[in-house]
Amino acid sequence: MATRDYHDLLKPDVINTVSGLSLISRIVVEGFTSGLHRSKSVGPGMEFSQYRGYEPGDDLRLLDWKMLARSGRYYIKQSEVDSHVAVKFIVDASDSMAHEENGISKLEFARVMIACLSHLAQKQGDSVGLFALNEDDFVSIYPKADRKHFNRLLLELLGISTKGKWPQFSVASRKIHNRGEKELIFFLTDMYEDVSELSDFVKNLKTAHNEVVVIQIMTGAEMDFDYKKSVTFEDLETGTKVKVDINKAKAGYLKALDNKIGQTKEQLLSQGVHYHLFRMDDDLGDALQLFLKERIRLV
Repeated sequence: MATRDYHDLLKPDVINTVSGLSLISRIVVEGFTSGLHRSKSVGPGMEFSQYRGYEPGDDLRLLDWKMLARSGRYYIKQSEVDSHVAVKFIVDASDSMAHEENGISKLEFARVMIACLSHLAQKQGDSVGLFALNEDDFVSIYPKADRKHFNRLLLELLGISTKGKWPQFSVASRKIHNRGEKELIFFLTDMYEDVSELSDFVKNLKTAHNEVVVIQIMTGAEMDFDYKKSVTFEDLETGTKVKVDINKAKAGYLKALDNKIGQTKEQLLSQGVHYHLFRMDDDLGDALQLFLKERIRLV
């Protein structure tokens, strides 16, 4: 049976309800897992020496990506040690995340992505936590693994609103991570910063025991500079407005954007932080695959 396309549900009146987020996350995760290849399974061994094909209900942590690269099929390591991870999502709730594409803001898109990744994480038995920051507010829900907690997380996601800028001197990173615990931390942001407040925050998150992943959310128009001949841009955090002739500015803008993205990625990688650019018109299944690839580093 064909899997329902979640794109039809990416509307504010659906996204901004607990039932809507839950429905989208279920459709996206089920669609992703149903696409995994199946093959004949073999009996479990006491020591790791075999693989078997993925089957619905298998623990997705055990997918072997090296085997996928070699064979083009999804295989499970037979005797991987069971290990759960604390997964923490951090949302940039500054005003720039209110920027919209097709009626959906970056913050709303982040809600959907977090709902999907949390659904996948909890299916594996991982605990999930949520944090959100701007210059006035700090939302914190520490990780748990039960279903009631997932519903609470969705409810708290809906309560997050954009305001002002990212705090210049944030001590929140100390409150968010546990330096002695195995953690997978995702920071969802557009990486718009005055100086280096976001970069400094991410740097302080990284420890020897965790994996930190920055997901930069951008609209297709921002990436392609696909606007009409003349447009007025407004900085949502400062209110500054600038009128731009698109034909004259496009080449320079795209070059500057490419340089900025490259610099951001290089800087984060030098700090041991992984970086991924995600357009709002990209498929959410790509985010689930990213989650599994990043998670396997910890297990």
